[in-house]
Amino acid sequence: MSIGKLYRQSDNQLITEVNYQFHDNSATNWWGELTLTDYKRISETDGYIIELEDARKGKCHLRKRVNRAVSGVPPRYVYQFTGTNALEQQPE
Repeated sequence: MSIGKLYRQSDNQLITEVNYQFHDNSATNWWGELTLTDYKRISETDGYIIELEDARKGKCHLRKRVNRAVSGVPPRYVYQFTGTNALEQQPE
């Protein structure tokens, strides 16, 4: 798994780091699964921005995967992320 960051789309505020894995990384249709490194409550109705290991960023939506909880107390869930725009390289 790769390590990235998850931001709230409305105010660009960092939520937490994430462990993610792509299942489709094409330019127009990217999606995969992620787990939050810290326990945070997140809403499936909000928009998010994921920053990848290679500094690319893209807007996405999250959906909790049913029956795919990572063991631990408190539980950290597995989320499916689906891109809503193209991944873009950020200037340094």
